Amino acid sequence: MPSVSASRIFAAGERIFTEGDEPDVAFLIESGRVEVWANQGAKRLTLSFLGAGEILGEMAVIDRAPRSACADAITEVVVTEIRADQLRERLDEADPVLRSLLIGLLTRYRRGLRAARVGTGSAEPAADDQAQEQQRRIADKIRLERELLEAIDREELRVALQPIYDLDEQRIVGFEALVRWDHPIRGPVSPAEFIALAEETSLIVPVGHYALRKSCQLLAELDQQLPPEIRPWVAVNISARQSIVPDFADLLARTAQEFGLSPRRLKAEITESLALDYERVTELIQRCRHHGIGVALDDFGTGHSGLGHLHRLDFDSIKLDRAFVTPLPQDAKAVALVRGIATMLNGLNAEVIAEGVETLEQAKALRQLGVRYIQGWLVGRPQEPQAVLRQLLDPPTVILGQ
Repeated sequence: MPSVSASRIFAAGERIFTEGDEPDVAFLIESGRVEVWANQGAKRLTLSFLGAGEILGEMAVIDRAPRSACADAITEVVVTEIRADQLRERLDEADPVLRSLLIGLLTRYRRGLRAARVGTGSAEPAADDQAQEQQRRIADKIRLERELLEAIDREELRVALQPIYDLDEQRIVGFEALVRWDHPIRGPVSPAEFIALAEETSLIVPVGHYALRKSCQLLAELDQQLPPEIRPWVAVNISARQSIVPDFADLLARTAQEFGLSPRRLKAEITESLALDYERVTELIQRCRHHGIGVALDDFGTGHSGLGHLHRLDFDSIKLDRAFVTPLPQDAKAVALVRGIATMLNGLNAEVIAEGVETLEQAKALRQLGVRYIQGWLVGRPQEPQAVLRQLLDPPTVILGQ
């Protein structure tokens, strides 16, 4: 275990650290005055004076480089040591863009310091290929973030609908709305890339709202071309940032009503990580219930999945992760697990939707194991509205031989 932070006292005139030292700790100055200086040829170049409440020596700790200056106590100085792992842990957990900007700032500072010390024989260091590649990736991310914001403003994102199939009624009963981005220069951008980027920033809120409005619009347009007895629902994915928007469930209901839809035609899908926030999700479920909006737990069986979610949160639907579906029907352990999960969830009056169904054999096995709803390429990939319309009017037959 690393030692806890310790206090140290330096007498007036005592050296705290010397240029070239390896960085092991930084210091929080509790009292006293410190001069930070470097050699400029035969001269002493004062860089700064620091006092109580300021941090000393953190730059070298952050970028893991030898000390670039000396620090002397002008008066008696009391400091609290800050371990390297304390700073680096926080840096590693920081936003990658901010982390890269900080490292870039330190690099420029050291360059400026070297320039101020002309005549010492210091040479400009060779470019760090790894650092340059990191800077390039960060620049690409910043550029993509700006372009994503522009794509939202220009309504260049589109929503594709992936069908969800009722094995008992042999028809499509709903869809999951999935956002797609066809970049004018790069072509299709992977959802894993731009959704992850949006999650890192507040952009996930406008992206989510955009997907909600587009989904409701598509559903309303389909209604105009479908007989009254065919009224599918649509599930929209809810991020953690969206869930903290005040009255978010009311926003879902208002958006549906704006397009002439009953809020009952919507389902809110939340992730396992969000489900860990029981207080917030309980409130969200209660407000959704008030409007008749269903709430589904996505990717059950992965990550932090546990029975505590099912005991404490009243979900309408549970989406079974594809990891349980792929081994079916050959894997006896997978068969036993799916049977047990389906029996438990059916006992809780929760619908079970199996994701990632690709073969007829998997669908047949799932039906025999008590799973009623399936989603996957066997039923259909994410599709444009016209393809969805054709499927609704002429639904595929998934199960052969009842």
